[in-house]
Amino acid sequence: MSERFTFRLLATDGDARRGEISMPRGTIRTPAFMPVGTAGTVKAMYMDQVRDLGADIILGNTYHLMLRPGAERVARLGGLHEFARWPYPILTDSGGFQVMSLADLRKITEKGVTFRSHVDGQVFEMPPERSIEIQGLLGSDIQMQLDECVALPAEESEIERAMELSLRWAERCRTAFGDQPGKAMFGIVQGGDKPHLRERSARALAAMDLKGYAVGGLAVGEPQAVMLDMLEATCPVLPGGKPRYLMGVGTPDDILKSVARGIDMFDCVMPTRAGRHGLAYTRRGKINLKNARHAEDMRPLDEESDCPAARDYSRAYLHHLVKAGESLAGMLLTWNNLAYYQSLMQDIRDAIEAGRFQQRSSEISAAWEEGDLPPL
Repeated sequence: MSERFTFRLLATDGDARRGEISMPRGTIRTPAFMPVGTAGTVKAMYMDQVRDLGADIILGNTYHLMLRPGAERVARLGGLHEFARWPYPILTDSGGFQVMSLADLRKITEKGVTFRSHVDGQVFEMPPERSIEIQGLLGSDIQMQLDECVALPAEESEIERAMELSLRWAERCRTAFGDQPGKAMFGIVQGGDKPHLRERSARALAAMDLKGYAVGGLAVGEPQAVMLDMLEATCPVLPGGKPRYLMGVGTPDDILKSVARGIDMFDCVMPTRAGRHGLAYTRRGKINLKNARHAEDMRPLDEESDCPAARDYSRAYLHHLVKAGESLAGMLLTWNNLAYYQSLMQDIRDAIEAGRFQQRSSEISAAWEEGDLPPL
């Protein structure tokens, strides 16, 4: 723990990096997976559970918290850490992803973004300065610049326009953020699926000497190979002594392959969303608890797991909960999924420190390929 925001590399293995972010609210072991707490809650989980699984940091969503309960209200109530009973680091996104995902409800100009709330139709203006202000009101430890994320595929001219706009907004966000000891603002590399635009964006952001850098606008429908190509173009351009965050990614396989290319931080709704829809992530791959094969299977999801949801409940019971639409199904499977993700991250960190990351990656991938236990 540190009174300043610092990042140090503890080990490398090829391009894979084992590091540590220190800041007043805690230490973040990297590579790190950040559970997504969109509206101040990691869906279907208690915060104590999230922490006990090994999460050092969670993510909050600026857009959704701006709409309800409102950033000023959260500030009056002591900030997001106090409000949600999570005293450890929180990263907030900027609202930029919603610029893409809520395309029918927004307007983009040089000044910023105008949103029409999907909740009640109220109009909100969010220039870059307001995005940083909202994140400050929430009490965020790591704040993201406002950017424009373009859905792929797109014309190169459109990708370039959005990338250049995002760079200008990054400068405005840096000015608005100022000097906040113990906190950080990250810039976001854009450039779609064009390596030369990614490199240009990364070089311009690196010149701003920010405390960290994110890679945005990926995992938005493009093939995994394209995403990995963009990382190969981007990561070597980013400063080696600053953390690198791949936004919105991803599957366990995405994480393994991205760590191999130099990424330090990840977030994704996948493990929580999948849990609410009957899908479990395990060391044997994905298991669909909706399938009838589990109806009378008294074996657990994973007898070797440290997570009670994976170790102590039968597949038959989990199948029953899913088919009956019981809330407990989502709670137990989300618990399992986040436990698996955090276990995977610890496995990755240990392997990098031991200098056997590639070997361990192959072993993990082979277990996924082998698949689940045969039906009874």
